[in-house]
Amino acid sequence: MSWSERSAHGDGAGCAPIVRAFEEGKRFADEFPNAATTASGLRVPRAIGDFLILDALRDSNGTAVSVTDEELIAATVEIGASEGLFCAPEGAACLPALKKLIEGGEVKNDERVVLFNTGAGVKYLESYGG
Repeated sequence: MSWSERSAHGDGAGCAPIVRAFEEGKRFADEFPNAATTASGLRVPRAIGDFLILDALRDSNGTAVSVTDEELIAATVEIGASEGLFCAPEGAACLPALKKLIEGGEVKNDERVVLFNTGAGVKYLESYGG
């Protein structure tokens, strides 16, 4: 078995300064105007450590992808149903991002992947209201 580490970064589609900078080949991310996402942990229109993130992505032959609020909320439900975790939308962002990377062929089905949850969904009850 061979092991290679690659990093991937996920932003909310309504606030994606790192994804935009990565796609444009920039080392520093410009401020993202009119930032909007239900995931407050991803609503960072001006990233302070932008160059550190972008360097790590490029140094690891990684990538960056954005996901919609709808994908974030659906992922929290899927993770809750399958794993019993009520993660925050920003923590759940890794799942739809991974699915996009698999669909795009950037991650193979037989690769081992680690996803990190960084928050609790209880902070976002308004995002699940009806």
